[in-house]
Amino acid sequence: MNPYTIIEPTSISFSGGRTSAYMLYHVLQAHGGKLPDEAIVVFANTGKEDEATLRFVRDCEINWNVKIHWVEYLADETGFVEVDFQTASRNGEPFERVIKKYCKLPNPAQRWCTGKLKIQTMAKFLRHKGFEGSLQELENISFIGIRYDERRRAVKFDREQLPLVSAGVTKEIVGNFWRNHSFDLQLPNLNGVTMHGNCDLCYLKPLSQIQSLIREKPERSIWWAEMEDYVTKHGNNDKDTANNFNKSRPTYKEMAKFNINQSVLFDLDEESIPCFCGD
Repeated sequence: MNPYTIIEPTSISFSGGRTSAYMLYHVLQAHGGKLPDEAIVVFANTGKEDEATLRFVRDCEINWNVKIHWVEYLADETGFVEVDFQTASRNGEPFERVIKKYCKLPNPAQRWCTGKLKIQTMAKFLRHKGFEGSLQELENISFIGIRYDERRRAVKFDREQLPLVSAGVTKEIVGNFWRNHSFDLQLPNLNGVTMHGNCDLCYLKPLSQIQSLIREKPERSIWWAEMEDYVTKHGNNDKDTANNFNKSRPTYKEMAKFNINQSVLFDLDEESIPCFCGD
């Protein structure tokens, strides 16, 4: 069977990157250019995506004539709010809400931001839309844009959730597709890596990437430094509470200062830690 064929209620998790968009395109092609009735496409916005990512999500909607539901985390019983390109947060508001609710920061050992901001938020939205099952069950009915060459990420999921793995799709295939498509994500593609993708200064990105992104646009570091300051002042400050996003690194305020001084402190060959936000 075509791995992109959908025959039961399915949420297509759209990260706003090239890989998940490639997956969505092929789901549409497998169903005559239209989204099947059993499927829904959901983009969970954290407020820390690059503006080009938001434009790309909108462009996929317009060019492929497909409805993409934009949702954001809310710290209330509903758990989400539906937005669109015009009303989507652009200053980290959803991410800030969850940090201030729990008064702690995610970190490489406790990467709960994806679960709270994306997976659980989308599950609550699906329940609102009439999908049946517990929230835990609704967290596992998604098509996820993980490629065949992303083995470390793929092992966390059931094979049925990963059509790109079943289809043998690699970063080279995705790159060739977008080079020949009528539109593309307007962010650099460096050997299959979109450095500007997902949350702009995500603590899982290599330090060299974070440094480069801060140097390119220094104001990127402000929000991250403010969140570290907030948790330092208001958090429990015990051994279980990280007061910065990555204790093995300088704070974002320190990194911004280093960049002002044009210092290069980091291992340029460091690899990123795989997360589950998408590409």
